[in-house]
Amino acid sequence: MIPRYSRPEMARLWSDENRFGKWLEVEIAATEVLAERGIVPPEALAAIRERARFEVKRIEEIEREVQHDVIAFVSCVVEHVGPEGRWLHYGLTSSDVVDTALAMLVRDACDLIRPALLGLMDVVREKAFRHRHAPMIGRTHGVHAEPMTFGLKMALWHAELQRHLVRLDRARTTIAVGKLSGAVGTFSHLSPDVEEAVCSRLGLLPAPISSQILQRDRHGEVMTTLALIAASLEKFATEVRALQKTEVRELEEPFGKGQKGSSAMPHKRNPVGCEQVSGLARLVRSNSLAALENVALWHERDISHSSVERVIIPDSFLALDHMLHRFTRIVRGMTVNEDRMRQNLDLGKGLVFSGQLLLELTARGMRREDAYRVVQAHAMEAWKHSGDFRKLVQGDPDIGKILTPDEIDEVFRLERYFDHVDTIFDRVFGEQTAGTEPGQE
Repeated sequence: MIPRYSRPEMARLWSDENRFGKWLEVEIAATEVLAERGIVPPEALAAIRERARFEVKRIEEIEREVQHDVIAFVSCVVEHVGPEGRWLHYGLTSSDVVDTALAMLVRDACDLIRPALLGLMDVVREKAFRHRHAPMIGRTHGVHAEPMTFGLKMALWHAELQRHLVRLDRARTTIAVGKLSGAVGTFSHLSPDVEEAVCSRLGLLPAPISSQILQRDRHGEVMTTLALIAASLEKFATEVRALQKTEVRELEEPFGKGQKGSSAMPHKRNPVGCEQVSGLARLVRSNSLAALENVALWHERDISHSSVERVIIPDSFLALDHMLHRFTRIVRGMTVNEDRMRQNLDLGKGLVFSGQLLLELTARGMRREDAYRVVQAHAMEAWKHSGDFRKLVQGDPDIGKILTPDEIDEVFRLERYFDHVDTIFDRVFGEQTAGTEPGQE
């Protein structure tokens, strides 16, 4: 991932220095366990503990000759350890080291994504409660449907993020396994109890069974989880973008002092942050497809997955980490124009109440087909001529025979659409928080 979209902590995690550091952790943990079992001499373990280190440039130099990154790594470390280094990598395959270390890296990356996800949930929740009862028009097919509140829109986002938190935790558990089972998973050189002990030291569970590698459905689950989170972020960002249109202008992403929107048009305040989130989401989703392609490998393994993973796993974590923090800042600082929401709600001059009118006429004895025909005729007349739907309804003698003026007023009462807002909030946030406003918990 390019530096533009890389936050320092996540970038350090996926650096060559940290990747080789994890390899060394696996190597040393294996050496320690083997020493405890009397296989590795104590003096060799002491030397490895004291002198084992590496330089990325030296590894790269050796790899250019041997064309094998793990051999290059081990050779570099042994150069520092000396003769006792012959016990390093004892009984291990390259994949024992690389796959176990990769599991540690992905686990740690999930641990960085989690607080970022929680941070976004916090600001979305704050917006939900702040604007819980702020009326706006709900749109289906991009067309005015029925009244809702902006708080409900934010509560919907929060519920979706809650599901992603569960998915992320599940994916972390799935990936947090190691293997030291050898070339084809038979433990031909090291016993299962060695694997168990090494994994325990590294904070991993041992895979119940493996081939030469950990099976890539595990990595696929992680990558598709990242893709789902990214897809939701694009969904949210697209909503902000749509509601920031000049003719809508119900939302507006933050626009800093000194910020410029266009090199040619000084008036522009473009939703560039949300557009960036949308663009990077496409990258994360496409990477998940590559991860799924990695599941099917020849027999006990081939290396067709290796080159893919070197790109897609770090890039997806880096991109999603950036997206979460960027969109959190957007939500925290975005302008919510409640007045404009109400103006847009009123644009149809009562058309959005057509469904309630249909129900009332039907409930009072009119055939549904007849009620629909009457209501639609007035709605289309108001739509065609930008008329007042409510006045047309009030002036209809057939409707007047069924509904009193007060009953018609009740049909057009906006607040009835919000009777269950608090109940929905109870479902999303829990009953203990449903009655609170931001800062009151």
